[in-house]
Amino acid sequence: MAKVRFTETALRDAHQSLLATRMRTEDMIPIAEEMDKVGYFSVEAWGGATFDTCIRYINDDPWERLRDLKAAFNRTPIQMLLRGQNLVGYKHYPDDIVTKFVEKSYENGVDVFRIFDALNDVRNMEKAIKVAKDQGAHVQGTISYTISPVHSLDNFVELAKELEALDCDSVAIKDMAGLITPSAAFDLVTKLKEETDLLVDLHCHCTSGMTPISYYAACQAGVDVLDTAISPLAWGTSQPPTESMVAALQGTEFDTELDLKLLTSIKKYFDNLKTKYGGLIDPISESVDTDVLLYQIPGGMLSNLISQLKEQNAMDRYTDVLEEMPRVRKDMGYPPLVTPTSQIVGIQSVMNVLGGERYKNVSNEVKEYMKGMYGRSPAPVDPEIFEKVIGDEEVITCRPADLIEDEFDKFKTEGEEAGFVKSDEDALTYALYPQIAPKFLKGDLTPEPIPGTHGGPVEVVIAKEIPNEYDVEVDGDIFNVKILPTGIDIGPKEEKNDCKDKEGAVLSSMQGMVIRLTVEVGDEVKAGDTICVVEAMKMENDVQSEVDGVVEEIFVKDGDELKKDDCIMVIK
Repeated sequence: MAKVRFTETALRDAHQSLLATRMRTEDMIPIAEEMDKVGYFSVEAWGGATFDTCIRYINDDPWERLRDLKAAFNRTPIQMLLRGQNLVGYKHYPDDIVTKFVEKSYENGVDVFRIFDALNDVRNMEKAIKVAKDQGAHVQGTISYTISPVHSLDNFVELAKELEALDCDSVAIKDMAGLITPSAAFDLVTKLKEETDLLVDLHCHCTSGMTPISYYAACQAGVDVLDTAISPLAWGTSQPPTESMVAALQGTEFDTELDLKLLTSIKKYFDNLKTKYGGLIDPISESVDTDVLLYQIPGGMLSNLISQLKEQNAMDRYTDVLEEMPRVRKDMGYPPLVTPTSQIVGIQSVMNVLGGERYKNVSNEVKEYMKGMYGRSPAPVDPEIFEKVIGDEEVITCRPADLIEDEFDKFKTEGEEAGFVKSDEDALTYALYPQIAPKFLKGDLTPEPIPGTHGGPVEVVIAKEIPNEYDVEVDGDIFNVKILPTGIDIGPKEEKNDCKDKEGAVLSSMQGMVIRLTVEVGDEVKAGDTICVVEAMKMENDVQSEVDGVVEEIFVKDGDELKKDDCIMVIK
């Protein structure tokens, strides 16, 4: 047995799980030099949801973050989480964008690429693995661990062998929801060590409460690396605390030989940081929740699900959504619940509950999933649901990316002509998020303020516009309030469009952003025709006409923000 090494997740997965991924670069850099002294196997600091959140909410350039972190970490490899052909997005991208993204990620500072596919479909991982290996990076192929009637120990071992055949350097067991039991961890690590020559990393969340015991069982089976989080950002939907695991292994054959005093000084920094971001921490995300053994919701998804339900003023339906998720997962052939399938299953569950009828509204991503555009589902999709969602549309059997044409040059040219793309990195940001990136790249994004609580510091954000409308939660109830200035003349009040009472009014079923209108005033439409596409909870959703008729009025335009029950158009 050799000593066990740790991957520190505080700068990526830990704050994604507990703080809705809102940690700023400015709060990472001051502690990076101390973290670099620890002797970690790697520091996970990029990828996952961090890219999206940087450009959607906090006006923090993800590429600049990577370069700044690379300058600070002189000894410790920087690791990123890469979603295979999805990269850091929620759909498959063409091979040229995958190639360019991996090359630029390595060039800007990524040393270790943890590459996974939500369906464990190796075809979706091959391109990213090959390009990362060509750069000379350490490539960690990944098993998305889950429990279902169609997943088994032998399946996971065979997947690891396929990853080894692709020349991966290590294999990660990615247990997104903390489902792996100590005996299952022991058996799987043992088998992987026996049947492959790969280093084995175990990555678990603490949601179920079992993870520290499972980690020790993995040590007994010969695991090489464990993922942990510095204690202020540990537990709950995050990872086990680094300091506790170091102490637990001291004096054993698995001793990490890491310095607890140094870790304690780092802990103090993150104690202060946790206070600063305290307003973002939901008690549900920070607690052990054994219901995960039934619902299997991963750490990052749970905190985001809570945030999304709050946005929809629907936290009272939280339990209903949790109960719906296993049903939707079964309908869709038991996909592991990890991005993007966790979002696809989670958002569809929300829509099923809030819509009042299962699969009445279906996101475009669900349709694409059922057509095979995300890869092979572990089990066949429920035929009745398939018929309702897809009908007689064609299902593909090839590698999904084989059907996607190259796009990098197109996005780069478009962005340069529009004046907001200045580099290949900018072009990639635009290609990955064409709806939200332009606002960020133009410098028009106002960052969210950090909610200050518990006497912690409050970030002062200098914004072009100071919001005067807020959602306020009181004893679990959410109220929408508007703050108006007094003592000055603010001029005539803006009339808010409201067509709810008009015959033929089409209302938004949830909060979101108009991606594109597909009709104009005067167009004739049939019931079931798509009239508008709305991005809600990071998924694109077709808004369909419920009647045959003519578009009489349209009250929104591309890019407009919608609240639940806002009027989109009138069809008569």
